[in-house]
Amino acid sequence: MIFLDERGKVCPLPVVETKKALESARAGETAEVVVDNEIAVQNLRKLADHRGWNFQWKKQGEGEYTVRITRAPGGQPSVPETEIPECLDCSREGIRKGLVAVISAGTMGQGEEQLGKILMKSFLFALTQQENLPETLLLYNGGAFLSCEGSESLEDLKKLEEQGVEILTCGTCLDFYGLKEKLAVGGVSNMYEIVEKQCRALAILRP
Repeated sequence: MIFLDERGKVCPLPVVETKKALESARAGETAEVVVDNEIAVQNLRKLADHRGWNFQWKKQGEGEYTVRITRAPGGQPSVPETEIPECLDCSREGIRKGLVAVISAGTMGQGEEQLGKILMKSFLFALTQQENLPETLLLYNGGAFLSCEGSESLEDLKKLEEQGVEILTCGTCLDFYGLKEKLAVGGVSNMYEIVEKQCRALAILRP
């Protein structure tokens, strides 16, 4: 059994340190990880699902969660890390593999804030009308508000998700802005995954 106390550590350290510990572990070995928030639990679940590892968790008390991840014999990543496309192609109808859209603010461009909000709303609507959509849409910092309740772009983001676009919002950002319970479309991500997605991208779209 591997024991990791990740309480008080900011994203993506709990994921990174758990990943390193289990990658050097034997098949069948378990890592017990203690974290202090539900976002960290979700991020660790995503790591386990991606690797094909067994996952369990339990809330021990206020601000304390125990996660157990077992490196199952024969567990394989759902998407092999070496499987990186050599060129942009439409592997799913309407989805351009290797294209990642990144939004880090609720406004587009610099200048008048109200104009920036109008432009961002127009950008996301225009994105839904494209023949070839991005494979993934990453939202962080101020961009996290766009995927939450009250966002004027929520319907456009839901339409993108229905068309096959993977929508991921930074969990640390949701927590910082008090939006954890207001996420209305897509899933929760972490900084490790955000960086990984961009490193693998063949093209990055930034409004």
